Amino acid sequence: MVFSNNFFLLVFLPFFLATYFLAAKNLKNTIALIASLFFYAWGAPSFIFILLFSLLIDFYLVELIHISENKLKKYFLTITVIINIAMLGYFKYANFFVTELNGLFKVLNFKFNIEWTQVILPIGISFITFHKLTYAIDTYRNQHVPLKSFSNYLLYILMFPHQIAGPIVRYSEIAEQIKHREEAYNIDNYFFGAYRFVIGLSKKVLIANTLGEVANNVFALPINDINTATAWIGILAYTFQIYFDFSGYSDMAIGLAKIMGFTFPENFNLPYISQNITEFWRRWHITLGRFMKDYLYIPLGGNKVSKTRNFFNLWLVFLVSGLWHGASWTFVIWGAYHGLLLILDRVILIKITSYLFKPIQTLITFLFVMIGWVFFKATTVNFSMSYIGKMLFLFDGKIPVIETTVKFWCTLITAFLICLLPMIKIYNTFLKIQLGWASILLKGLVMILLFILCVIGINSSGFNPFIYYRF
Repeated sequence: MVFSNNFFLLVFLPFFLATYFLAAKNLKNTIALIASLFFYAWGAPSFIFILLFSLLIDFYLVELIHISENKLKKYFLTITVIINIAMLGYFKYANFFVTELNGLFKVLNFKFNIEWTQVILPIGISFITFHKLTYAIDTYRNQHVPLKSFSNYLLYILMFPHQIAGPIVRYSEIAEQIKHREEAYNIDNYFFGAYRFVIGLSKKVLIANTLGEVANNVFALPINDINTATAWIGILAYTFQIYFDFSGYSDMAIGLAKIMGFTFPENFNLPYISQNITEFWRRWHITLGRFMKDYLYIPLGGNKVSKTRNFFNLWLVFLVSGLWHGASWTFVIWGAYHGLLLILDRVILIKITSYLFKPIQTLITFLFVMIGWVFFKATTVNFSMSYIGKMLFLFDGKIPVIETTVKFWCTLITAFLICLLPMIKIYNTFLKIQLGWASILLKGLVMILLFILCVIGINSSGFNPFIYYRF
């Protein structure tokens, strides 16, 4: 189940909210947990029992981490980490590993082939694993004591707003909210949460879906049929699609959490106005960046090592980040590419580009990001390299081979303006103007209108994918 479908919007969510608000305060966690279990079971019924069993093991292992000392404490943490990484590795990477190994056997002329039944990837397993790890590691670091109730632990891990695609909420950030959030039940949070949810839904349905349909059509073409103009249309569409798709989901998650009395961390901060790749990664998927920094980069030595080792650690973190996104060489290359750009930023790129006008710096960074998105979208390395060649080197001057509509171009321009207008100071000043009740009334009307348009959009189009659903 995803947020942008009719069953969720018109059946699940209204029923959940009505039940949640009518329930006594001491029952709200129970209602939220039941809804979250139903939400997950709807999309992965065959995996829910395996997941619950693994969570039961984790819960008691983390309790052992909490009550143990020194080496024993570290021993139980190691077991927890190994179990969770092994589960993620099996479900997410076993198919990839076996396929590549069989390919290697074929190249080496070995008359051997591993017979393998394809493993189905459970939805949201990457984000669930990260939440399980932060619970264990935060407890190990004494940043917060573990939860006493197994049901509250389940709620933290499986809470449906962040269940499928984050944001990644650290245990230490939300532990107290799970137990006490009575003060958060107020009209301001309800209104803010509803408004934030509808804005995210609109980004997903009205912008991402419209652009995504064209991006999919372009990337489905044989590479020889793609000319320069078509390549640029396809990658521009995808560049804005993935932002509005993923940031829209984050907005919806943050909004739903706020309605329920929780405060989730922000996940995006206008990434396409970044003036270098380093800044881009401070603005894009912020919670993943913080997780990688605090749970991988710093334990590897962070900035307290030699420059060579530091560069290697930085590159390794992004290589892991790329592999985390998917079991494919294209994701690995995407991660390695961004890791290399971050190293070049520190060595020379920022020094060179800092002399340029800020809009030029933003344009260069935007181009680097778009090139990376080719690897992220394409399914093979050869297709990716050929596609980039069509974009940057093989200019043919031909008209696009893909059909586009006025709606597509209007949506693309709208997406461009939403992403890049914040570079203009007067625009930001205008957004900060407060008109009291008039602003609230205006937001309310906009919220109702956008929600109606989204429902119409969902019903009128069969195209409603969610990019990060498979991660």
